[in-house]
Parts: sequence; structure tokens; C-alpha cells
Amino acid sequence: MESLPAFIALAGPTASGKSALALALAQRLPLEIISVDSALVYRGMDIGTAKPTADERGAVPHHLIDIREPHEPYSAADFVRDARRLMAEIRARGRTPLLVGGTMMYFHALLHGLDALPAADAAVRQRIEAHAARRGWPALHRVLARVDAAAAARIAPGDSQRIGRALEVWLLTGKPISALQKGQGAKGEQGGVLFALEPANRAWLHERIAERFDAMLAAGFVDEVRALRARGDLAPTMPSMRCVGYRQAWQALDEGRNTEWLREKACAATRQLAKRQLTWLRSMQGRRSITVDENSTAQTLAEAVMRGLESA
Repeated sequence: MESLPAFIALAGPTASGKSALALALAQRLPLEIISVDSALVYRGMDIGTAKPTADERGAVPHHLIDIREPHEPYSAADFVRDARRLMAEIRARGRTPLLVGGTMMYFHALLHGLDALPAADAAVRQRIEAHAARRGWPALHRVLARVDAAAAARIAPGDSQRIGRALEVWLLTGKPISALQKGQGAKGEQGGVLFALEPANRAWLHERIAERFDAMLAAGFVDEVRALRARGDLAPTMPSMRCVGYRQAWQALDEGRNTEWLREKACAATRQLAKRQLTWLRSMQGRRSITVDENSTAQTLAEAVMRGLESA
């Protein structure tokens, strides 16, 4: 192609085929991949995140993978800062940034800007956590739904970290976090093209989710979580350990649950994650939708992206 956009973004729900498509595109175009995934930033979390293999990372440069320890925080603002720096460096090398992942908050922050949010307030967070201890996080999720329906639709009822932060922002500012996250007045990245992988059949995606989790179990996922627990510096309330799959595996080890229980709970949570990802994805204006189903291959999807780039 004579020219490429300033960047290419590839978003989609978990297990929709983003990683394989990214590698197929990198065989055709001078690209470097920037991960848009809040779990891939953590070292030692390889199997449960479906982290690219050493061979895949050797075939094409990957960025924003293994940059934090699991006990360290990483925010959307951190991502925007890092992604912008990397995008400039990649373009300076004469290549095009390919942003790939399923953390829609990161995509939204990069593409549309992110208004400044209030700093964490220990006293307010303590009040929220005290309420949660008495009533449970699902009850606080219902409170959030009353004051910020848009945020509640994107946050799982058991996601204590995000529920707590959304309620904290509301209590501190009197404004919904979803309104502040719209980036009004903030500057987003321009000149790129966003492709969205959208399953034609939800049952197909659910089958893919189950197959992928079975492969993770066979690869030693439970042992990976067991090793993370043994470090001694992690807790199930940390964002890293609340990632889908890790949260359920931690609970299974705590309660002595069997593999079938873990598989059922983890797949159900992953299906809910995919539903939230699609809800957010379909609200993104200007996206170019690519249908994925049982007939899709990385090569056919790459051809669809190439056609989209030619007409961009």
C-alpha cells in the first residue's frame, strides 16, 4: 500500500481472534503491535491471559507486555501515556502502530481522551469498603446503577475495584465517572482506523471461550495461579488477581473446588466479559465492523482489514 493511517486499532471481545489476525497483518504490513490489554501488562500471568508466545513476540515487536509486577497498579492514564510514546517511536522507525486488545476503556481513553479524574481519597474509599463488607459488592453495583447506569452496564457486579472507584468519583465530584470519561475537552489520537471484530453468532464465541479455557487448563493454568498465590505479595482484591479466570482460580484454590467448578465459573465470567466488551465496542463511533464466525480465519480477516485500509 502506498500509505497507511497514523495507526491501526483492532478491538474485539475475548477469544474473537484478535491476536492471530494481528500476526497475519504483520506478515503483510510494516507493523509493531501495542497491546491494549489490562492483564498482559503483568509479569508471571502468561497462561490465563493467553499472552503471545516467545516465538510470536520474536516474529513481530510487541509492546506493553510484562511491564508491571502483579502487585503494581496500571491505569488507563498510564496506558495512554505509554501508548502515545510508543506510537511516536514506532512511526519514527518508519513503521505503523497496530493497537490490539479488548480493554475497551484503554481504547476509549486513547481515541477520545480522558478527563482528569479526582485522586483517590482513602477516607471515602474506606466508607465504600465498609458498606461493601456489610452488604456485598453486588449491592453496591445496584447503587452504582442508580447513579451511573452507563458505568454499571460496563462493570461486573463483583468487580470491587471498578465499582469502588466509580462510586468514589461520584461521591467526590457529584458527577458520574462515565460522564468524566467521555473526554469532553480532552484530545484523543487522530488519523487512525479502528476495526472491530464482532461475532455473528454468540454461541460460536461461547464455544471459543470454552475451548480456550480448556487449553489453558491443559497448559497448567491452575499451577500458574498457585505459584502467584505462593509469592506472598498478592491478594484476591488486587486488580491483577481480579482478572477473569484468575479470580475464579484463586477462589477455587481457597475453597478446595474441583476443575469442573472452576471451568464453569471461569467460562461464565468470560462470557459476561465478552458481553460487556461488545456493548462498549458497539458504542464506538467510526469503527469499521468485521464479522467473525466459524468460517473466519486469520488470513480471511486480514484480507478484510486490507480492503478496509484501501478504502479508508
